[in-house]
Amino acid sequence: MSAFWLKIIASDHVFFNGSCEKLVVPAQDGELGILAHREAMILATQEGVLRFLTPGSSQWQEAVVGLGIVQVANNRVTVIVDTAERPEDIDEVRAREALERAKEQMRQKQSIREFQMSQASMARALSRLRVKKGPTNLD
Repeated sequence: MSAFWLKIIASDHVFFNGSCEKLVVPAQDGELGILAHREAMILATQEGVLRFLTPGSSQWQEAVVGLGIVQVANNRVTVIVDTAERPEDIDEVRAREALERAKEQMRQKQSIREFQMSQASMARALSRLRVKKGPTNLD
């Protein structure tokens, strides 16, 4: 299968830099898959799980990412996100506590901005738990 160059940059480090066959990013209206020789585009990403497959590997690599952008041009893909975490780096207890805090904030009266911040916190915590534990047992 054809490959493309992928670079994933978080705010504090380069998360991945290498060859990639398939990439799935969390977008505003669902997930978007990217293969080699995709037309040029720029896309906003949501908090969620980013997955990619490297050449010669049958195992998808996953990362929990925050808000960011994806640029596709000349068979190169650059993903710039505010955070990127590997599943093994996620502290499950801390993620569960963050989810509970976000749920409590959602129950309280808030301004629109505070409500959106609470939603983002909840999405981030759910993504971390989903990658760490799988899609079940989140409640």
